[in-house]
Amino acid sequence: MRVLVVDDEPWARRRLAELVEAEPGHQVVGEAGDGEQALAQVRDKHPDLVLLDIQMPGMDGLEVARRIARRERPPAVIFITAHAEHALEAFEAEASDYLLKPVRRERLQAALARTGHVNRVQLRGMAGQAADPEVLRCRTARGERLVPLDRIHSLRAEDKYVVVGHDEGGELLLEDSLKALEGRFGERFLRVHRSALVALDRVQALERDALGRHEVVLEGGLRLPVSRRHLPGVRQALRHLAQQG
Repeated sequence: MRVLVVDDEPWARRRLAELVEAEPGHQVVGEAGDGEQALAQVRDKHPDLVLLDIQMPGMDGLEVARRIARRERPPAVIFITAHAEHALEAFEAEASDYLLKPVRRERLQAALARTGHVNRVQLRGMAGQAADPEVLRCRTARGERLVPLDRIHSLRAEDKYVVVGHDEGGELLLEDSLKALEGRFGERFLRVHRSALVALDRVQALERDALGRHEVVLEGGLRLPVSRRHLPGVRQALRHLAQQG
């Protein structure tokens, strides 16, 4: 992945560039110290990703991101900020993620991995899809986060929210209802309970627990209950999958 590093502090740019260069498959193709330089580098270097400081003299990072987004093939953007309160503004500016200063290597690694998925989705959208159903915008304790659909294994209703089970662990929330999500993604997710959907391609088995109740077993060993009402549909879906395989 070709990366452009933008920060008005030279030492911060150098440290970010070193962290990026240490990641396999990532190359720093340019650096910029202000918004105008950043836009020029995007035009000239065609990066896949911009690591973009929010607070800079003159044009700030939010405005830079808005201008980048107008391009025919915009790169993904990860904001760098010293202030967590900028997170919502970052996502409103179509950022893929944001990192708090000082940037930790582990957090950068996770953001780069997520952005690789999100950027491919963005490119598919630029190829002509009117709406992109492949990413869910989830809430976290630190703001919002885009999660590729193919990394989600389960969706469970709890109180007023839907808890998103995903490959990287942790708890993410959606304000959509399970019914609405099932309507959008019914070809990929299977209703197993009034309060749970599971990704069809993650289901490994239908089993009984020690009390004789049915459960679906997902990759990684996660087990979720199957209600009597939805048991026939689960069996039918698994038979269909077995025939396809």
